[in-house]
Amino acid sequence: MKIKLHRSWLLLPLAAVCVSSAHAQNVYPNRPVQMVLPYVAGSSTDVVFRILAPKLSEFLGGTVVIVNKPGGAATIGMNQVAKAAPDGYTLGIPTLSFAANPYFMGKEMPFDTEKDFLPVSLVTRTPLVLTINSEVPAKNVKELIALGKAKPNSLNYGSAGIASSGHLAGAMFASMAGLTMTHIAYGATGSSPGLAAGQTQLQIAAIPSSLPGINSGRAIALAVTTAKRVPTMPNVPTIAEAGIPNFEMYEWAGVLAPAGTQRAIIDKLHQAIVKTVADPNVKERLEGISVLVAGTTAEEFDRHIKRELVVWSKIVAEIKAADNAK
Repeated sequence: MKIKLHRSWLLLPLAAVCVSSAHAQNVYPNRPVQMVLPYVAGSSTDVVFRILAPKLSEFLGGTVVIVNKPGGAATIGMNQVAKAAPDGYTLGIPTLSFAANPYFMGKEMPFDTEKDFLPVSLVTRTPLVLTINSEVPAKNVKELIALGKAKPNSLNYGSAGIASSGHLAGAMFASMAGLTMTHIAYGATGSSPGLAAGQTQLQIAAIPSSLPGINSGRAIALAVTTAKRVPTMPNVPTIAEAGIPNFEMYEWAGVLAPAGTQRAIIDKLHQAIVKTVADPNVKERLEGISVLVAGTTAEEFDRHIKRELVVWSKIVAEIKAADNAK
């Protein structure tokens, strides 16, 4: 006996797959979402995202876990994200170094910055502050520049490492001020202890990590890197006001997903981030440590990254040229 099957029966398996896929998107996330932070616990970006995580979990409808994967100038953690399944359960937290590393590392980069990720949102911007050791004979930025020009290579500046925000900010400051300075990388401990001990004369670092030195009197705040003065430090001028026109720089942090992640997941993550940074309690806590909230669209974050890649390609070229000339 022959059995005739209607064509619609043949489509049932395909329909079941489509329904299952749609259901999976609707219930995302159904297990913890890991946000990989390529820095040590206690770093300024770590502090920010641990403030965000509880409320982000609430708005996303699932647990968000911050996972610290430091090392390799912030490439080890981001490489883990690049190689992860594009299912929305492993995300990366890129910062300023993400845009500079391709030019420092070249062919040694373990991933493609522009092809291996999809932008979700620029989440925060953090102002930096230029501080000097209290023994440095300068009362403002102009006097610091004059001191550096009078004795080339006499000024050392510290940072957490190559391509860190402190390294890049110091290089930008030297470039725009016409100075030749020596960079000292301190690693996970950060550069503040070196500044306090007089091993370096200046640093440009996130305000939260700079406050202990400022409050103790071992460091003096000369200027902030933002276009406008920072509300938590109203008496400290901007670097542009203090003598270097058009100087503006922020440490920034966002969220990226592995390339191939479904747009529905990107959109859900974006919506949760926007709600989180708009939450009054979250916003108050972040602004209390001089962190500015963003919450951009994926497209805006993509444009931001592309602009940063252009800016830092030029600065890194100058850094390498200066190093080769020594």
